[in-house]
Amino acid sequence: MFQSDDVGSEVMSADLPAGVFLLDVREDDEWAAGHAPDAVHVRLGELGARAAELPRDRAVYVICRTGNRSAYATQALLGGGLQATNVADGMIGWAVAARPMVSEDGGEPYVA
Repeated sequence: MFQSDDVGSEVMSADLPAGVFLLDVREDDEWAAGHAPDAVHVRLGELGARAAELPRDRAVYVICRTGNRSAYATQALLGGGLQATNVADGMIGWAVAARPMVSEDGGEPYVA
């Protein structure tokens, strides 16, 4: 089980540790434009139906464009008994921090 001080916490994208499980809850077009190379994509609207695909033995870091949808997703995951942390500045912060991104079409990735 996780510690209570881990519940509902937030992290800025620049401070995200390497090797975490990163869940991107943006829409398909946003994901296709640019995302973290190792992120897992589950649209927010599908989260309830696909929650069983997420790890229960490690923290899930949740990201969207600005941190709003991921905050909602984080609360839902916490309510379902998962360890979850919101990436508060989202993919916009990710891009500002010059963290690596890829696009689905091989073009220059960007935050849509």
